Amino acid sequence: MHVDIVDLRQFYHSRLGRVTEQSISLALSSLWARLPDERLVGLGYSVPYLDRFRADTERTFAFMPAGQGAVNWPPAEASDTVLVFDEELPLPDASVDRVLMVHSLEFAENPRETLKEIWRVLAPGGRLVIVVPNRRGVWAQLEHTPFGSGRPYSRGQLTALFRETNFTPGASSEALFFPPTRIRALLKLRSSFERLGRSIWPVFSGVIIAEAQKRLYQGLPVAARASRRVFVPVLAPQGVPTTRSAREPSAKS
Repeated sequence: MHVDIVDLRQFYHSRLGRVTEQSISLALSSLWARLPDERLVGLGYSVPYLDRFRADTERTFAFMPAGQGAVNWPPAEASDTVLVFDEELPLPDASVDRVLMVHSLEFAENPRETLKEIWRVLAPGGRLVIVVPNRRGVWAQLEHTPFGSGRPYSRGQLTALFRETNFTPGASSEALFFPPTRIRALLKLRSSFERLGRSIWPVFSGVIIAEAQKRLYQGLPVAARASRRVFVPVLAPQGVPTTRSAREPSAKS
């Protein structure tokens, strides 16, 4: 079950949430520096991390699962938020270059179907980054942060899942080595905890950040699906040309 959108917003507006965002953003920057003229989709609750890439991309969308709920993003601008089902994204095949999943995979009802759907919408050579709670870390054991909910993963489980869904595992990183506490004195030591953790005990990080690339030389098996919702994708900034309904009479009739 997804964490509610209200709880996610409240967490990231707290002091602990801001420090969390800084630590994960630093780790993300080691995998993705800039994304010039690319189409980026954030799936889950990724808005705290999309702003660092948005200035360079062609378009950036915030896809938020129906079970979580949605908020307008970016604030005070035309909304790029879309309420979605994570196994049925409202996008054509091969239409985006990058996907960033945060607070997403650990709540997926069927993780394999979700990643297969992401494979479908990624362009050839497209890349995916997933941020998930580390099953060996302290953050996954405590419920007062969003990382204490859902299904945590190990690095080996992520690698196996990538390979099963036609992705090639790539670079990875870790974050959240400091304890998930609200004590200000400990939060001020966050940078020291992060440096030491990456050097001494990376296996016990709070989250794993893993990148994978869409693999093209092997086909995905075709399987019947219980349902398939139909959406109208809107990616281009220009309007969609209108067509005459089959039932609408022509001007001559």
